[in-house]
Amino acid sequence: MTPLSEMPIPTQEKSDRFPIHPLSIAPMMDRTDRHYRYFMRQITRRTLLYTEMVTSAAIKHGDRAYLLGFSPQENPLALQVGGDNPQDLAECARIAEGMGYDEINLNVGCPSDRVQSGHFGACLMKTPLRVAQCIEAMSAATKIPVSVKHRIGVDDLDRYEDMQNFVRILSESGCRRFSIHARKAWLQGLSPKDNREVPPLRYADVHRLKQEFPHLFIEINGGLITLEQAHEQLKYVDAVMIGRAAYDNPYLFATSDREFFGDETPIRSRLEVAEAMIAYIDEWMAKGLRLHKITRHMLQLFHGQAGSRLWKRILTDRSCLVGAGSEVIREAITTIH
Repeated sequence: MTPLSEMPIPTQEKSDRFPIHPLSIAPMMDRTDRHYRYFMRQITRRTLLYTEMVTSAAIKHGDRAYLLGFSPQENPLALQVGGDNPQDLAECARIAEGMGYDEINLNVGCPSDRVQSGHFGACLMKTPLRVAQCIEAMSAATKIPVSVKHRIGVDDLDRYEDMQNFVRILSESGCRRFSIHARKAWLQGLSPKDNREVPPLRYADVHRLKQEFPHLFIEINGGLITLEQAHEQLKYVDAVMIGRAAYDNPYLFATSDREFFGDETPIRSRLEVAEAMIAYIDEWMAKGLRLHKITRHMLQLFHGQAGSRLWKRILTDRSCLVGAGSEVIREAITTIH
């Protein structure tokens, strides 16, 4: 049986064949930075990772090394961008390809007030023709896949037919890859956290979309917290994106390479994952980074295991001390043995 990682995806203009990634970790603000991604690569080599959302204005005018820099070990990696200007987004696509990203993803799903004020994120679902212009410009500017992450609906545009029309218009502009959070978004009245939890999940609508657009690559997101659930969803769609559970229980992905990609590389234990981070920590401490910038992502490595509470306490208490380095990890490891 051919591993999913080697199967061709549906045809996309300018890029006929790319590896399928049946499993990904969602882009999350203040979560999926480069240190989290490197940490996750010690657990899963194949799962597609995403950056935090970066605005097109920041990419054009900000410190690109700081905003977009990553280690080669983090690939496969997608850059998620926010914006609504086709020319700016096209430039971002060229930059992403030049820096070695495997994909560029347009955020059309975030409902936060800050994102709305910049006229991007979920509010763009109300202007599909504008999004189509952005996708067309980005696709023309790069050979890497251009994808969209969006909601199942927004405000009163929440019928299945509304999403169907949105996807149809974008597909006609050349988009072939859609990551769909199976909840609608309310632009007013709910916090971003509530927008991830309060609107009901409508998986069936995403499944129906895949049936009606079989040539598109459809990924489902929202409320999925186990690999068993991911396997079940793959009966109906092409890929599964897991969000908060990937941060709250990172070792959840320990068997993902074997289960979803046919990769028989030996699975690292939690202790081996922790030990693998020591050299990385030493490298970044030598550059002046504070230890907690890395260890904050490692707090849940022993989620549900004996010693987890002490592990978290040592990392939390010691990582903020001036001069703290990898010795903190070594000390915490001794508490687990």
